[in-house]
Amino acid sequence: MIALLRKLIPLALPVAVLSWLGLLLCMLLRASPPAAARWGFPPDWAILTTQALFAAGVFLHERARPDRLRGTEFVPLLRQLLVWPGALAAVCVVLHLTEHLLAAYVPDRGPVLLNTFYVINLGLFVYFLARTCYTWRSLVFFRSQPRIRQEWRWFEVLLGVALMFRLVSGDTISWFILPVLLLLAGLGVYLSAHQQWIAYLNRRQKWEIVFLQLAILGVMAVFGAYFYSLQDDPQLAGPLAQHAFLVLTSFFAGFYAVMGFLVTLFNLPTAGVFEQKREEILSMQRLSQLIQKGQSEKEVYSLLFDSAVQTVEADAAWLDLDTDGGAPGFSYQVDASTREGICRLLADYNIGHIEYLNNDLPNSAGFRALELPYGSLIVMPLRSTKHHYGTLYLLKETRQGFDRENLSLLQIFTNQTVLSIENLRLLQESLQSERVKEELKIASLVQESLIPKTLPADSWFEIRWHSLPAREVGGDFYDFLQLSASRIAIIIGDVSGKGTTAAFHVAQMKGIFHSLMLLDKPEKGQPLQPSKFMAMANQALSHCLERSSFITASFYIVDYKERGFAFARAGHCHTLYYNAITEETFYFQTEGLGLGILRDGAAYEKRIKNMYYDYNPGDVMVMYTDGIVEARNAQDEEYGEDRLRKLLERSHYLEAEDIKQSIIRDVEEFSRGLPPFDDQTLLIIKFKNAQPLA
Repeated sequence: MIALLRKLIPLALPVAVLSWLGLLLCMLLRASPPAAARWGFPPDWAILTTQALFAAGVFLHERARPDRLRGTEFVPLLRQLLVWPGALAAVCVVLHLTEHLLAAYVPDRGPVLLNTFYVINLGLFVYFLARTCYTWRSLVFFRSQPRIRQEWRWFEVLLGVALMFRLVSGDTISWFILPVLLLLAGLGVYLSAHQQWIAYLNRRQKWEIVFLQLAILGVMAVFGAYFYSLQDDPQLAGPLAQHAFLVLTSFFAGFYAVMGFLVTLFNLPTAGVFEQKREEILSMQRLSQLIQKGQSEKEVYSLLFDSAVQTVEADAAWLDLDTDGGAPGFSYQVDASTREGICRLLADYNIGHIEYLNNDLPNSAGFRALELPYGSLIVMPLRSTKHHYGTLYLLKETRQGFDRENLSLLQIFTNQTVLSIENLRLLQESLQSERVKEELKIASLVQESLIPKTLPADSWFEIRWHSLPAREVGGDFYDFLQLSASRIAIIIGDVSGKGTTAAFHVAQMKGIFHSLMLLDKPEKGQPLQPSKFMAMANQALSHCLERSSFITASFYIVDYKERGFAFARAGHCHTLYYNAITEETFYFQTEGLGLGILRDGAAYEKRIKNMYYDYNPGDVMVMYTDGIVEARNAQDEEYGEDRLRKLLERSHYLEAEDIKQSIIRDVEEFSRGLPPFDDQTLLIIKFKNAQPLA
């Protein structure tokens, strides 16, 4: 059935145009009594057949068109629907008025003009119904489940059968069609209740949608009034079944338009709730940005307090600070006796420094005796794993004034505040020592100069990077070097230790990388093998690396002419790989010892192995340092290689940038605001489907 419809779709528009012209011809011939009496033509079935073909062609044509809904542009979609129907309704009215004017001034005009206008308006009406039907389908399909889409297809089939049967069944409703009509009505109500798009509208947009739907109903009313006024006109040549078809079609179009209008109207009261939640989230985002700009602890605490009060719309609040200098806190619309009473009661119950939510203070033991003029309370401590910085108290006069979302947002907000305070204190401590200050400045400049400023780009791969040091200066490094038009060298590694020493070792490693790459001469049959590179780098570092220091690294040479790469691993994290052909995600398990651990060149070279791999279009390679897989959460659990592998299984089809962002977000969500456990560096390479010509 579906295959047949797909074959008929290209013919839908020509069939609709030809059948409309055939309908016009039949109606005009029927409107000429001498001709109809002479030839007995056309019969009723000819009129009904051409009308059925016209309606089917228009609906199939509209069904085959691309979905007019773009993203969440619901209001423009209905506006676009109203532009054409509004114009069509205007044409309908003008034609109707013109026909009546001609009736007044040309009494013997005959039925030809009446039937001509009737067929034109019938075509406009059917086109309007098809546009309305598939606009409604776009809205029902928005974020819908596959089950809803399947049920819609059944709805389409049943509606088409009912309308076509009505077209040929005359002016009476048979026992067969009545249950189908009732089923259609029930199915329409059910589908109308699944319009999830309404939840994405704010209050202003919902009111605009309501008025647009009223306007669409008005257009339907104009058409309905026109056809109703002509149903008993003796000069109209159409058979009774033709009018019955239009009446039933008008009923269903109006019925479902009314259902959509009611669903929108009944959702208006929820618009304020959605807007409030949206404003809370935006407020938290603004606050997070402001906290990052804070220059002192006092400014950070002030931003926290003011924004928290505004976000949850508290009627009273205060912030107690637990600082060595006895810094004063903040207060809003609350007296000292109320503060003391609440703090004393919470301390008695041993809940003074934990998160606490009470939405029914008048009926809670202990609070009832305080006779507070408030009905709801939130207590939110500001603490890290080692320190307690203070406690935030928020009050509302009404009961059930707060919800769990308020609590969750405040948790995120206080965590950001604590992180900012700790960073400020660490910075202040570091600045107390001039030696540390100069060391960090030098190391930062060195490390900044070592970061590649441009990424290699070609039509055969995508590469994206991310680097986040755990401290001001880290020991991670990476670099790229274009060896030839078709070969690129990539290195990623991690130097033991931090600070200036690590920065200078990174500089040494980068110099060794660029120097050894001069030995790569594939055009002379002397390509530099990755294992040889590692052995020579180990020998060079053995003269300048402290005995207690070492470097882990992974080195790759990618050749797109050969569509493969060779690599060696020196104690670094295993490379994660997705194979687009086998759809497997796995780690390259290769041997290798860190650079500088074994200073004997011959003995070290035995510990390094080359590995070769042919890549496929769509393959993804993820290189990283241990700061990614060893990221920790509040329970001191590690992120782990298994979680990273599963994430790539779910995101391998994305672009390299999107894969990178998904990994970063997942690590951040796992850590839940905790500072990085170690330096985090990430390289994503995705081989494209379109390969350049050799």
